[in-house]
Amino acid sequence: MGIKAGWQGRFFEDFEVGDIYQHPLGRTISEYDNTQFTLMTMNTNQMHFNSEYSAKSEFGKPLVVSTLTVAIAVGQSVTDLTQNAFANLGWDDIKMTHPVFAGDTLYSESVVLEKRESAKRPHAGIVTVKTRTLNQDGDEVCSFKRMFYVYKTGAQQLEGLFPEGKRSLLSGTDLDED
Repeated sequence: MGIKAGWQGRFFEDFEVGDIYQHPLGRTISEYDNTQFTLMTMNTNQMHFNSEYSAKSEFGKPLVVSTLTVAIAVGQSVTDLTQNAFANLGWDDIKMTHPVFAGDTLYSESVVLEKRESAKRPHAGIVTVKTRTLNQDGDEVCSFKRMFYVYKTGAQQLEGLFPEGKRSLLSGTDLDED
């Protein structure tokens, strides 16, 4: 027996151009999510929070705030892409290709477009991906390119993050006792 490491995420060396990651967690958006995000971001467009106003639009109901859709897509990708990233360098070519409504469930997948060593940071590399998000019906609702710094395996910055416990998990006794 011993300590078994949990999922550590991918490091720079793990990425290969052309790899596709279907991110494992779907996310159903609620009306509350949409309203809360609208309030948090101070978005005053009534299409997102006024049912009477949005009923008169071609959609007939409130749209989910597009920045919430992008935020969920990015969040869904963290497990596969940026668990070991330390900086986003940019998002490009963001497209909102289909309306999103409360009750929709979103799924995202990403393909690795490029990777290169960092000239300034020997402990890291730069990875570029394209992410797309689909709703429960398979309609693409958004897509974007994203570039980020990610640590290499063994980067000193990732060492010693988990604190040593003062008690043994198995025995429940203090580790400094005999």
